[in-house]
Amino acid sequence: MSESIQAKRHLVIAAVMASMAMVALEATIVATAMPQIVTQLGGLHLYSWVFSSFLLTQTAMTVVFGKLSDLYGRKPVMLAGIAIFLLGSVLAGFAWSMPAMIVFRLIQGVGAGAIQPVSMTIVADLYPARERGKVQGYLASVWAVSAVLGPLVGSLIIHDMSWAWIFWLNVPIGLAAAVGFVMFLREGERHGKPSLDIPGAVLFTAAIGALMFALTDIGASNTEHALIELAIFAACTVLFVLQERRAADPMISFSIWAHRPIAASNCATVFVGMAMMGLTTFLPVYVQGVLHRTPVVAGLALTMMMVGWPLGATTTAKSLHRFGLRQLMVFGSGVIPLGALFFVLLTPDSSPLMAGIGSLIMGLGMGIASVSSLVLIQEIVEPRQRGSATASNLFSRNLGNTLGATLFGAVLNYGLAHAPGSVPVTADQIKHLLDTQADSGVQNMLVQDALHHSLHITFVMMFVIAIAVLLAAMVVPHISLRRNVQVSPHENL
Repeated sequence: MSESIQAKRHLVIAAVMASMAMVALEATIVATAMPQIVTQLGGLHLYSWVFSSFLLTQTAMTVVFGKLSDLYGRKPVMLAGIAIFLLGSVLAGFAWSMPAMIVFRLIQGVGAGAIQPVSMTIVADLYPARERGKVQGYLASVWAVSAVLGPLVGSLIIHDMSWAWIFWLNVPIGLAAAVGFVMFLREGERHGKPSLDIPGAVLFTAAIGALMFALTDIGASNTEHALIELAIFAACTVLFVLQERRAADPMISFSIWAHRPIAASNCATVFVGMAMMGLTTFLPVYVQGVLHRTPVVAGLALTMMMVGWPLGATTTAKSLHRFGLRQLMVFGSGVIPLGALFFVLLTPDSSPLMAGIGSLIMGLGMGIASVSSLVLIQEIVEPRQRGSATASNLFSRNLGNTLGATLFGAVLNYGLAHAPGSVPVTADQIKHLLDTQADSGVQNMLVQDALHHSLHITFVMMFVIAIAVLLAAMVVPHISLRRNVQVSPHENL
C-alpha cells in the first residue's frame, strides 16, 4: 500500500475518532452539568429523561442507519448523522425548558445512532481483520479519555461559562470530522437504485421505542404505563415481521440475525451491556456509601474499567491470527466473571483497591470479548451487509445497557426493601449517606448495612450475568479469518 493511501486511511480514522469523541464526551459532560442545568430550567421530575431520551433514539436508529449505510454508502450517512447530532447540540444550548431539552436530546440521539455504527463499519471497510483490532483499541481509548476529561471539562464550563457550551462544544469537533470525511473518504460508485423499506424502518423504530419506554417505566415502578407500552411493542413487532417478509429489500435481514455465530455473538453482547451497566451504575455507590470514600476515589475505581477496555482491545488486535476469534472471545468472556467475583467478595471493610482491580479485570475482559465479537460478525457477512451486521452488534450492546439498568434497579430496590433487621430504606436516606459520607450514628449505620446488603445482591446478579456472557460465547462456532479481506485502495480512498 502506498504512503499516500496509508496517510489517507489514518486521516479517515482521525475523523472517525473525532466523530466518536462527540458522542463519548456528551455522555460524561452532560451528566456533570445536568444538576446545574435543571436548577435553571426547572422540571426536576423530568431529570432522568434527559438521558433516557438520548439512549432511546440512539438505540432505535442504530439498526436503521446501519442498513442505510449499506444502501447509500458510508459517507453520506455519516455526514447526515454528524449534521443531525450538531443540530441537536446547537438547539440544546438554546433550550428554554426541560421538555425542550428532552426533544433536542432526542435529536442528538438520532445523530448518535448514525455515527456509532457507521464509524465501526468504515473501520471494517478500510482495514483487514488483522489490523482492525488495533484500530478498535484506538476507538476504545477515545471513550477512556472522554470518561476522564468529560467531568473535568464539564466542571470548568459550568464554573466559568454558560452551560450552553456543554452542547456547543460539539460544533467545532463535528465540523472537523465532517471535513475529514469529505476530503479523505472515497467510496466506489453504487450501481442500481436502492429500495428503501420505509414502513419497516418506521415499525422497527416504533417497536424499539415502545420497548425502551416500557423498560424505563418498569424501572420506575410505573406498571400501568409499562403494560400499555409492551402491548404497543408486541403489536409493532408483529407488523414489522410481516412487513419484512414481503419487503423487496427488508430493513433487517432475518437470515443475518438468525445466523448462529451472529446470534450467539449478539446475545453475548447483550449480556456484556447488562454487566457494564451494573458496574458503572453501582460501583460508585458502593465505594461512596459503604466504603465511605470520596467521589474522586469512586471515580478512579470505575475509571479502571476504561483502562482495561482499550488494553483488552489492543491485546485482541495482536492475537487474532495466533489464537483465533472464537478462542479470544471465549477467553475474554471468561475474564469478565473473574472480575465480577471481586465485587461479590466486597465487604464494608474492603479496600477500594479491590474494587479497582475488579473493575480493571472486567474492563479487560469486555474489551477482548467486544472487539472479538464485532470483528467476527464483520468477517462473516459480505461487505454489502457489513453496515447492518455492525449495527446489530451495537444495538445489542445498547439494548443490554437498558435491560441492565432495569434489572439491576429492580434488584437493588428489592434488596433495600428486604434488608434483614431493618425497616425499608428510602432514596432520601441513601442520598443523605452519600452526601455526608458519615460512618457514625445509628441511623447511618443501619442505612449502610442495608445498602451493603442490597448492593451485594446486585453484584451477585452481575456475576450471574457475567457467567451468561461466557455461556453465550461458548455457543459461537469456530470462525477462520479471511486473509484476502483488504479492500482495493481505489474503492474506499
